[in-house]
Amino acid sequence: MLFLYNLAVLVASFVLKLIANFSPKIKLFVNGRENVFSQLQLEIAGEDKVIWIHTASLGEYEQGLPIIEKLKIAYPNFKILLTFFSPSGYEVKKNTSVADLVCYLPLDTKENAQKFIALAKPKLAIFVKYEIWPNYLQELHKQQVPTLLISAIFTKRKIFFKIYGDFMRKSLHTFSHIFVQDKNSQELLRSIHINNSTIAGDTRLDRVSEILERDNSLDFMKTFKQGNLCLVAGSTWPEDEGILLDYINSPDQQLKFVIAPHNIKKSHIQKLKEAITKKTILFSELDNKGTNNAEVFIIDTVGLLTKIYSYADIAYVGGGFATGLHNTLEPAVFGIPVLIGPQYKGFKEAEDLVELKGVLPVATKLEFQKTLAELAQKEGFRKETGTINASYITQNKGASLKILSYIETLL
Repeated sequence: MLFLYNLAVLVASFVLKLIANFSPKIKLFVNGRENVFSQLQLEIAGEDKVIWIHTASLGEYEQGLPIIEKLKIAYPNFKILLTFFSPSGYEVKKNTSVADLVCYLPLDTKENAQKFIALAKPKLAIFVKYEIWPNYLQELHKQQVPTLLISAIFTKRKIFFKIYGDFMRKSLHTFSHIFVQDKNSQELLRSIHINNSTIAGDTRLDRVSEILERDNSLDFMKTFKQGNLCLVAGSTWPEDEGILLDYINSPDQQLKFVIAPHNIKKSHIQKLKEAITKKTILFSELDNKGTNNAEVFIIDTVGLLTKIYSYADIAYVGGGFATGLHNTLEPAVFGIPVLIGPQYKGFKEAEDLVELKGVLPVATKLEFQKTLAELAQKEGFRKETGTINASYITQNKGASLKILSYIETLL
């Protein structure tokens, strides 16, 4: 199977180069990897001590960030090398100051793995959540580099637990230690004779907990809200917006609404604004218009959503109708109820909070309207639901400290 895997990687490499001529995203994926080895050669000297953290994309970066930040403080004489697999992570974070060097991870061939590790010379390698690359892991094991998998979560559906997954099981065995999110993941690892694991939880809970320690104030949100109840709908897609619009346009309620669409292209923003019958302001219009008389505020920029959630009395998180649920923890940390679409399976924190009744899934417009109206009208219900979310995060944070304690035994 490993032979077939290596063959598949080589074929994929060839195909991706062809597709890159027609797809801007694939072009970034291919072209971004062309200079990785020269970057490493230029920026990592022979005497440098390197800690390598690899993430797939932006979500995994957020999981790894609490660890990276603590490593920078605890080990200032080490260089931090951060790699991404996906352009959607790299292109956003390529200039981040938390790492000394940020680059793509070359495709998982034996040759690439050997060359990459020879140039990077890591003293420690940390992979986040799902990133299992057999050739890189085998080379790290061969070079006796301590290697950790953090915030990992496993289900029976994964290849590691299938009859044909032997070569991937061997990859898991190369890790020095695996930090899993839950007991089920640990038991699944034990079923394939991997006993070097610790239940640490999800490092994202540490990440969102830190949000409360920041200054989240935004003058334009204070002006807009003016003491009214406010629903903030974050990372919405057209399917989510279709659920929201009827309620927003209804004259029978007094909420104010903030919509932060995932797609902020002008054409989509204009279409969304035209579908709203109430007075609506865009973030990009703030220089010319005030927000105090507006009932709906569309955020047609990025980077503000987390702070905006701090002004919400109720949140709606998009992606649960089609594309994949976005981050429910960012609004949950502020102790407010969170509404989502019906497709949340596979997102552990959402599954947990749905079971606890802090996150409320809705499948239809009518269900959304009924649930939102109940939250808006019943202050006790609203506060009780929000408290569930805040308590969940408080009770389950701390994964980073467990991981850092283990790292102290390695460096």
